[in-house]
Amino acid sequence: MKIARFEYQDQLAYGIFDEDADVYVRLAGDPLYAGIETIDERIPAADVRLLAPVIPRSKVVAFGRNYSEHAREMGNEVATEPLMFLKPNTSIIGPGHPIRLPRQSQHVEHEVELAVVIGSVARHVPAADAHQVIFGYTVANDVTARDLQKSDGQWSRAKGFDSFCPLGPYIETEFDPASGGIGAKVNGEVRQVGDLNQMERTVGQLIEYASSVFTLLPGDILLTGTPAGVGPLTDGDEVTCAVEGIGTLSNPVTGD
Repeated sequence: MKIARFEYQDQLAYGIFDEDADVYVRLAGDPLYAGIETIDERIPAADVRLLAPVIPRSKVVAFGRNYSEHAREMGNEVATEPLMFLKPNTSIIGPGHPIRLPRQSQHVEHEVELAVVIGSVARHVPAADAHQVIFGYTVANDVTARDLQKSDGQWSRAKGFDSFCPLGPYIETEFDPASGGIGAKVNGEVRQVGDLNQMERTVGQLIEYASSVFTLLPGDILLTGTPAGVGPLTDGDEVTCAVEGIGTLSNPVTGD
């Protein structure tokens, strides 16, 4: 099922998207904490403003160079161990919300990624059991200030600006991450085309690695890397990221 978080009549709400009827079946509360309990209300999709499907109370855990072609286009090889970093939860925005280009950077790029939403407390989880701690999946854009990434020697500033982690449009709870198309367009021009089966390390392996370092909490997000084709974003652009079977995430780009 596709679960959305949205604004409706000036209130925050959650709902299951009924694609055939183009409505949201309203949920009683945040499904990560209150469970998936519906109430007798169906809201037309045209009447809601979609928000990021989840805002982690804790963290966004991201992995770099998990697609070999992207690693090579950046002049790198796939690391012998997963290359893990953190993004602040304040970097998250939802569909249609603007990516703001910071004054500190002259070169900001898009990176479409599959995002994993953690559903339960997870520590030392074997890859084979990772499905037990996953709530669902969504689409992400790991926006990166490429010049700052190179100059700083570490990635916190380059990937941590407000608006640098668009998520959406939904959390898909029934999804197989083993394969499926993934890509990005800017102003309708295809930039990134890949398949989830090109990931060097599976979702299960990434969860095993991350949970061996720190505890994962409900609502935490894992970003699984980007395929080749990353490119620049400029003021006035529209960037669209998509994962087959989940949906499409579009955001305008504006100066800060």
